[in-house]
Amino acid sequence: MLKGSFELIGDKSISHRAIMLSSISKGKNKISNFLMGEDCLSTVNCFRKMGVNIEINNKEVYVSGKGLRGLKSLEDNLLLDVGNSGTTIRLIMGILAGQNFKSTIVGDESIGKRPMKRVTDPLREMGAIISGKDDANLTPITIEGGNLTNINYHMPVSSAQVKSSLILASLYGNNTSFIREKVRSRNHTEIMLKSFGADIEVNDLDIKVNPVDELFNKDIYVPGDISSAAFIMVGALISENSEVLIKNVGLNHTRVGIIEVIKKMNGSIEIIDEKEICGEKVGNILVKYSPNLIGTTIDKDLIPKLIDEIPIIALLATRAEGDTIIKDASELKVKESNRIKSVVNNLNLIGAKAIELEDGMIIKGKTPLHGGKIQTFNDHRIAMSFSIANLISNNEVILDSDKCIDISFPGYFNLLKKLSK
Repeated sequence: MLKGSFELIGDKSISHRAIMLSSISKGKNKISNFLMGEDCLSTVNCFRKMGVNIEINNKEVYVSGKGLRGLKSLEDNLLLDVGNSGTTIRLIMGILAGQNFKSTIVGDESIGKRPMKRVTDPLREMGAIISGKDDANLTPITIEGGNLTNINYHMPVSSAQVKSSLILASLYGNNTSFIREKVRSRNHTEIMLKSFGADIEVNDLDIKVNPVDELFNKDIYVPGDISSAAFIMVGALISENSEVLIKNVGLNHTRVGIIEVIKKMNGSIEIIDEKEICGEKVGNILVKYSPNLIGTTIDKDLIPKLIDEIPIIALLATRAEGDTIIKDASELKVKESNRIKSVVNNLNLIGAKAIELEDGMIIKGKTPLHGGKIQTFNDHRIAMSFSIANLISNNEVILDSDKCIDISFPGYFNLLKKLSK
């Protein structure tokens, strides 16, 4: 049982972008409710190595921006370590492409397996000189920035990270750039850039970016991370007598797929006190135990709005009557782990009935869970999803490792313990 109310840690996507845009703006910026997770701290460390003064005081971060072209290499051979962060590596490449120095990006074993040509190819089209393993598809990747041209680019994949990287590079272009999305993805970069004074227009799937001389400083409040809230939300939905109020959660329309799915599955969820802060919708989420969940189908219309929540939705589906079908989600294969395979194998291991598809999975409900030891594959979302399974499993679900949770949700187990009292 989970009961209580709490304010959630800052959104990971917005925290990354807040550091990056503050670093390339002119002046001092204050970031409130910043996520002190390992991924976001990798972004902090990368910009510190490029001469940006970043001070951290509890959940507040103060960034002294260097301006759009003011970053510099503090080493002869600048090495930027992004750790486990896919957001850091893909977005920072767009900024590095416009700088006048050479740098090499490395990361951990997981990052070394994630595809980067989706970013490096269009950046090369814009004039960046990029080299790396497998023709710059894999790290380490070396970027020599400089004078960029504009780009007219139709994205072959739906990816907020790729889109954001190209938008950032377009700030350094010689003319107007046009980017067309395949499917609308999360738009935190566009919202934040406007507040920093960028000349950017969005019309449905079309994005128009004009180069600028400078970005101007802006204080930022980071709302709670709905992707992190999802684990507590599902925990409350499936655990008897639970009722949880999660305060100040980001409700950006490109991120609320988890709420839409919960409603489709007959879950008890309510949005309270909705407002707007720094251009982002924010509100409180009330979730209650829901014994009459039903299966549903999740496809291409919803996938971009909940790609990070698929593992925990799969667990929710084990408590629903009927089948839950997840498709058009092949992007899950190139996350921190192959999340299709990771989720299906681990669900079956603890007693659920799940079938792997080429682009998703089928979960058959309702099935009792008997526990067991699962592999997290050093994937924070796999680890948190299966830790929630302990709320309903007949025997303990044991994680082979839980250290990876600090990547996105430091203090996660302390919060669970507090809500379980």
